[in-house]
Amino acid sequence: MKMKIKVQAVNFNAQDALLEFLNKKLSKLNQFYDRIVGANVYMKLENATDKENKTVEIILEVPGDDLVAKKTSASFEESIDLACDALKKMIIKKKEKV
Repeated sequence: MKMKIKVQAVNFNAQDALLEFLNKKLSKLNQFYDRIVGANVYMKLENATDKENKTVEIILEVPGDDLVAKKTSASFEESIDLACDALKKMIIKKKEKV
């Protein structure tokens, strides 16, 4: 089943390369759990003077409780990586419970 991915970019315009990177990362999560219905992704450029001002929040729609990961770093790619790693761990934990 192909998951539906909805992306919302706040305070910036997401380039195609970034969206492609996000899609690749999210589709890899299907290897760990094939019942992912969809993903809601919020990418936000914070108004901070801090370098680490790129926040990515991913809400994975799965049967039962949705899985949520929110990460902030110096680049959107790194934030996506961190959030997907966190979600992968949550998926593995969830599968162990079933």
